[in-house]
Amino acid sequence: MMYYTVGEMAKRLGVAPSTLRYYDQEGLLPFVERSEGGIRVFKESDYEWLQVISCLKKTGMQLRDIKTFIEMAMQGDQTIEPRLALITKQKESVKAQIAELEETLRTLEFKEWYYNTAKENGTTSVPRNMTLDELPEEFREVRLNLRGE
Repeated sequence: MMYYTVGEMAKRLGVAPSTLRYYDQEGLLPFVERSEGGIRVFKESDYEWLQVISCLKKTGMQLRDIKTFIEMAMQGDQTIEPRLALITKQKESVKAQIAELEETLRTLEFKEWYYNTAKENGTTSVPRNMTLDELPEEFREVRLNLRGE
């Protein structure tokens, strides 16, 4: 069986070794073994666990909820339903984040168009004073929202 040090596993995951040490201190790595000298040693099978932790962390899930998820997973099949519920809830949270980011992106795209138009005309008064009908269609709703209309 192949074993990895904290540094080696951190490199594979693209995180700092201190991240893995922190996760261990927070109780997120109950599956990690230690050598006779007390040093953390990671198995190949730990990689998938660490990828799941990384994924959940990226979604904004709180460490305590990640810990709960891992504890449930360690308990086995009797926790399938609550684990599924946790994942489903987090998926909905990510979808909401994506929707917010898409709205933010549309606003940035509008502002980019706005300033490109201002640059071409030498003034911001041109895009600012355009009627809704004069605006590109994809930016009409954005301007209405920005102006609280």
